[in-house]
Amino acid sequence: MLKISKLLVSFASALLSVASVQAADYSPFIRTPPAPAKPRINGPNVFGVRPNSPFLYTIPATGDRPMTFSVEKLPRGLSVDAVTGHITGSLARPGEYKVVLRAKNAKDTDEKNFRIVVGKKIVLTPPMGWNSWNCWAGAVDQEKVLRSTRALVNSGLINHGWTYINIDDTWQGKRTGKNLALQPNERFPDMKALCGQIHALGLKAGLYSSPWITTFAGFQGGYSDDPQGGWSRLENYEPNKRIGKYSFTAPDAAQFGEWGFDYLKYDWAPNDVEHTKEMAEALRKTGRDIVLSLSCAAPIEHAADWARLANCWRTTGDIGEAWGTPPKPWQHGISEIAFIQDPWASFAGPGHWNDPDMLEIGYVGGGPNLHPTCLTPDEQYTHLTMWCLLSAPLLIGCDLERLDPFTLNLLSNDEVLALDQDALGKQAVRVATLGPVDVYLKELEDGSRALGFFNRASAPQTIEFKTLNALGFNSPQHVRDLWLQINLPDIGDPSKDALKTTIPSHGAQLYKLTPAM
Repeated sequence: MLKISKLLVSFASALLSVASVQAADYSPFIRTPPAPAKPRINGPNVFGVRPNSPFLYTIPATGDRPMTFSVEKLPRGLSVDAVTGHITGSLARPGEYKVVLRAKNAKDTDEKNFRIVVGKKIVLTPPMGWNSWNCWAGAVDQEKVLRSTRALVNSGLINHGWTYINIDDTWQGKRTGKNLALQPNERFPDMKALCGQIHALGLKAGLYSSPWITTFAGFQGGYSDDPQGGWSRLENYEPNKRIGKYSFTAPDAAQFGEWGFDYLKYDWAPNDVEHTKEMAEALRKTGRDIVLSLSCAAPIEHAADWARLANCWRTTGDIGEAWGTPPKPWQHGISEIAFIQDPWASFAGPGHWNDPDMLEIGYVGGGPNLHPTCLTPDEQYTHLTMWCLLSAPLLIGCDLERLDPFTLNLLSNDEVLALDQDALGKQAVRVATLGPVDVYLKELEDGSRALGFFNRASAPQTIEFKTLNALGFNSPQHVRDLWLQINLPDIGDPSKDALKTTIPSHGAQLYKLTPAM
């Protein structure tokens, strides 16, 4: 009887634990209207691929289904699936191909001019996707990754340009592959099949590695002190968080390519040029366009080297789900990371991006016990607004099967995401500080500019502009609120009303300004 009572108490405690981590209803904070029923093609207007590399691009389009897709002037070597919008194949000849993407449903047709650039550069706009660490950490497995893949598709995030499904640390097993390539552990029984299933849904797959003997999470890395790649798990593995005597970079990279991966998070500290170059060259030999993303806290004195060798590099240590001081001593809060990125700005551009780390929104916590992010709704708006202004890689870190309406809405604003995916690739910088409010400006490919207002104070702040001359705007401007997706009165015309904005505590307002000519 006592044993049964204990079981009942344990069960009740578990129920209370589950109830305690239910997300608050943030529906009143939703700003963005639903996507229209008519087709709307989203995402970037440019895509980079290397000659002869496998090509996969899913046309991101919202609107009622069923929907059919077509591409005008699609170059020979590529084909489009009319039902899924997946463009696949390969292109041998370098050059730029101008095509027109089309999406049609019962309500209407939409089209978008699109450039396919075949050359040396990939990720001409920052990568967007999901990473397993902030959600599952060491509890990740193949089934969870597949469920996350399906959830990204079923939630509709794929229709907004979210593309990568990335496995972080703890997948590693033993070196039993070709040329002693590292193989997965029992939680990932078939990496090639996993990549194939991810690709079949129109998405891309990512993986994790490190040149250290033992990774941050205590799993096997890409170097060893044993020429046969021998490795054993140590209770105290801190001494093996170092580069070993023997490199297995080449066979590991070849294995990643054979499995079909498209993205590699390469994680050690401090990042160094020698091992970055080694992995970059190994990935190029795979015949696949594999994004090389460096982690963590790349030294800024080598920023030109990161831009030359890698596609993304972390500009800070690990992010934490807090505005100020996170719960873990090695983490950094959103405000600490967001407002120190200006020194990196000149190194960002098509093919190479500054990375302020993953998104701390939705259900997070490093699994298996997850909880809603500790960030307030306004802090989450600041988080995504700043990351998009920075042209940062956007990696969702939450459980995609538990997307509440607020989180899904936050990740689905195509006008905000368009800033991140703008083909000019110019990172925003701070142009003014008005008391506790920082103002960031981002130049865009079409000649317009985005302005972000960020309130660091604990109380709302109201600012009013009759003119924006002090910020470099010398002519009247059309103004659009990107989160609300509405046009506001022009600014700079004496006959018009002023731009008046109230920024919540730790919140943000985001506008796009276009010359009124």
